[in-house]
Amino acid sequence: MPAAGQRRDFLTADEVDQVRLAQEPNQRLALYAQFARQRVELVRQILGKEKAGRSVLVHDTLDDYTKIIEAIDTVADDALRRKLAVDEGLAAVAKAGKEMLELLKKIEDSQPKDLARYEFSLTQAIETTEDSLDLALLDVKERSAGVAEREARDRKERETMMQPKDLEEKRAAEKKTAETERKQKAPTLRRKGEVAPKKKF
Repeated sequence: MPAAGQRRDFLTADEVDQVRLAQEPNQRLALYAQFARQRVELVRQILGKEKAGRSVLVHDTLDDYTKIIEAIDTVADDALRRKLAVDEGLAAVAKAGKEMLELLKKIEDSQPKDLARYEFSLTQAIETTEDSLDLALLDVKERSAGVAEREARDRKERETMMQPKDLEEKRAAEKKTAETERKQKAPTLRRKGEVAPKKKF
């Protein structure tokens, strides 16, 4: 059992390896959706048997599930921030989300006798799934705009807390980076495919 205050990994070592190999956002989203489904199925199986200590297993599995759903939202937002296509992955997430939400609500409605021991985790799992499903069903352009807006707001908040000297240095560094990028993409008036005329000596 992990020591007090020590964070428990919400993915198995094998799952971590699979995520590492799935570099493409759509693949990674589908993979996380698969892991989340497995956690809900595990909770269902545990609750199907009267067994001592099952409430601890249910509690921990629900917590892992919630972290996986949060990871899904992080991967999707990061991909949208980098202007990568995630339509396929979000479709897989939305499909899984609807099924998982239905199963979680069935568990809640069945009122297991040890529910009090993991009720908070179950409520969190349901609410996180509802929020994630809303995001997955949102128009991609609308969600991208929301991500950009949130990023700008967070940046502004961070800058507000910075010392004037640090802020000045940060802005100077950003300006330098922008100038470097602009020089690398020097504008030209030539048409596409047109080359510069050879110099006459």
